[in-house]
Amino acid sequence: MAEMLYRLGTFAARRPWRVITAWIIVLAIATGGFLAGFGGLSSSFDIPGTASGKVADTLADELPDYSGASGTVVFSTTDGSQMSDSQREQVSALITDGDGLADVATIVDPFDTEIQRAGRAEQLVDGRQQIEAGRAQLDAAQAQLDAGRQQLTAAGMPTDQLDAQQTQLTASGEELEAQSRTLQAGAELLGLADGIRMVSEDGSTALVTVAFTEPRLELSEEAKQGVIDHFESQPIDGVEVSFSTDIAQGVPQIFGVGEAIGLVFAAVVLFVMLGSVLAASFPIITALVGVAIGVVSTLAFSGLVQMASVTPVLGIMLGLAVGIDYSLFIINRHRKQLLKGAPIGESIGLANGTAGNAVVFAGVTVIVALLALNVTGVPFLGLMGTAGAACVAVAVLIAITLTPAILGLAGERIIGRRARAAAVRVEAKAKPVKPMSTFRAIATVIAAVVALLIIAIPSLSMRLGLPDGGSEPAGSASERAFSLTAEKFGEGATGPLLVTATLPDGLDDDQLLTQQLEIARTIAAQDDVTAVAPIDVSADNTLTAFQVIPAEGPNSVSTAQLVEELRALPPIDGSVLGVAGQAASNIDISESLDAVLPFYLAVVVGLSLLIMILVFRSLLVPLIATGGFILSLFATFGATVAVFQWGWFAEIIGLHSTGPILSFLPIILTGILFGLAMDYQLFLATGMREAYVHGSPARLAVAQGFRAGRSVVVAACLIMVSVFGGFVFSEATIIRSIGFGLAIGVLLDAFVVRMLLMPALMHLLGRSAWWIPRWLDRILPDVDVEGSKLERRHAIH
Repeated sequence: MAEMLYRLGTFAARRPWRVITAWIIVLAIATGGFLAGFGGLSSSFDIPGTASGKVADTLADELPDYSGASGTVVFSTTDGSQMSDSQREQVSALITDGDGLADVATIVDPFDTEIQRAGRAEQLVDGRQQIEAGRAQLDAAQAQLDAGRQQLTAAGMPTDQLDAQQTQLTASGEELEAQSRTLQAGAELLGLADGIRMVSEDGSTALVTVAFTEPRLELSEEAKQGVIDHFESQPIDGVEVSFSTDIAQGVPQIFGVGEAIGLVFAAVVLFVMLGSVLAASFPIITALVGVAIGVVSTLAFSGLVQMASVTPVLGIMLGLAVGIDYSLFIINRHRKQLLKGAPIGESIGLANGTAGNAVVFAGVTVIVALLALNVTGVPFLGLMGTAGAACVAVAVLIAITLTPAILGLAGERIIGRRARAAAVRVEAKAKPVKPMSTFRAIATVIAAVVALLIIAIPSLSMRLGLPDGGSEPAGSASERAFSLTAEKFGEGATGPLLVTATLPDGLDDDQLLTQQLEIARTIAAQDDVTAVAPIDVSADNTLTAFQVIPAEGPNSVSTAQLVEELRALPPIDGSVLGVAGQAASNIDISESLDAVLPFYLAVVVGLSLLIMILVFRSLLVPLIATGGFILSLFATFGATVAVFQWGWFAEIIGLHSTGPILSFLPIILTGILFGLAMDYQLFLATGMREAYVHGSPARLAVAQGFRAGRSVVVAACLIMVSVFGGFVFSEATIIRSIGFGLAIGVLLDAFVVRMLLMPALMHLLGRSAWWIPRWLDRILPDVDVEGSKLERRHAIH
């Protein structure tokens, strides 16, 4: 591999325009594929086979009107006063005119709903009065009949005619009582539904429910935008309109100001590290080209597969971070060799065969970790991992081809006079390398482990979930809709549950009503249920659906417990309950991802051990490196929980609300941070091993290898932290949390684990750090990651 990369680098340096032209053609092809194949992105997530998904499939067959997506349009007066008749009429007119919107099944007028609700209440009052009047009439008729019977009996006359009248009177009484029971059941159901309103009690806010014909995951952004455009097309004086996340949550901005600032900071680090504006620009140029090709190529397949909106953002994060770092490693090696007097072409080839070889190996570890996301069985996670792996693969190819090409074009200009003078001064001031003291090593190990464990403490209380409207940017349409709904209708109204119940065969209307009432009573008896109402029954009377309003919002602990309690209820007179709706779906997704995390972590740890045994030809180095990765991973989880769930330092990053941790964040962080941790482990520990193999005492080799690689690892770490950190200031909460988790994870793993804990532990282990059974050493292939053999063949004199 090293020799092949040497030849590739030499060719690229001699024929730079051929390589550059080839990449321009690749970019053009990728752009063409994007223009032809881009099919839009989804802001929703799903996992096949969840409990809520099965209920949704049943609804699609039995009650298709409730199987599609739905959202809420919130109208509210700007001053909080009651809506005027004119304002209500204008809202209703918009609703009426929206019947023809694309993919919209129905739009429910809240004012009509409240009128119908009031009408049902009046009907109940009228019905009670009629029943009482009927009972009075029956009592009077019974009294007359009894008096007549007494007279006929006293006169000795037959009472056959009166007996017939008594039979009719009894039948009328039974019918009246049946009507009374039906009326009472209806009144009780109406009472159980008392907390479900479409117009707030003060009359200032109205909820317009929009039901779509397409399921949530298949609903196009054009259909949702059509609803937004329609309801914003005719502004109503004194009334503002906002939309729930089901309608307004779209594709997040892929690259914004925060990301640009992070890139600028990375450029500053590169300039400080390389001492030249020209040299500092090369890694950024190559990374941007790689990101453009990787992300555009990924999006070209969005028309064939459903792709989450966060997928290209993850590709940009990884493509920029590893693209800059990988190019930096090769350029840094080339500059060092030039300073030693190497010819330009030879130096570029050698840098590509040594540092480039390490880049390929490091990139492969990241790619393997990302592709391993497919073993989770979660389609959208597997696709995210595959897309990220593709972007990293492009970054590696760019680093080992385009970087040598532009280095060939730059020639000696890659090193300025100041850089040469600084290198001479540094070499003159260089002190002999000495191993650290054993006391210092022990203190470092204790301090690093204790610090990581303390930071990891919040991870013990980590809750998983998906963002709701309260997590949207402050002042956005979705955040306003969520806040208004919670304020005017209660928190539970922001995430109602859809509960289904199977029904016994052959129920007539009266039996159906009785069954619905019994089910509604059982649901209402559960803790944290505010209201419950039957909303529909299938045509064959075998399935009924209820709307259930929980006491708290969709991401609350109580709502998650309520979903579990409803599903755990035994059959109610033969009826089995199922729970669906957006809140239940999010809970199912979070629980599924939480369950698969240990398995994925085991896969990643297993890969970590195998890869590092192969690279370092040691058993203890892989063990302590893996242990360090696990420590930094859980510390990353802890820091993320402290900020995004507990709200510590949230104001610093502009986070206005807290909640559960993004359900797929732990798995994403595990995969990506594993790959990046192995990168830093590779660039530090291989230098230590090289020094040890060449005869240095084990503890001295640790110090020598650490000094040789520390500057470039520090720079690479700062670059990654700045790139990932730029995404912390994104408006989308999903992007914020991923950016923060990756930034803090790289910071902890690189500085605390790789640069403090690992050297200290390897110092304490001494020669035993490099022990490996002879039989294993014989069967392991020599991967020569740093290209040592190549370096000896092409030694620079």
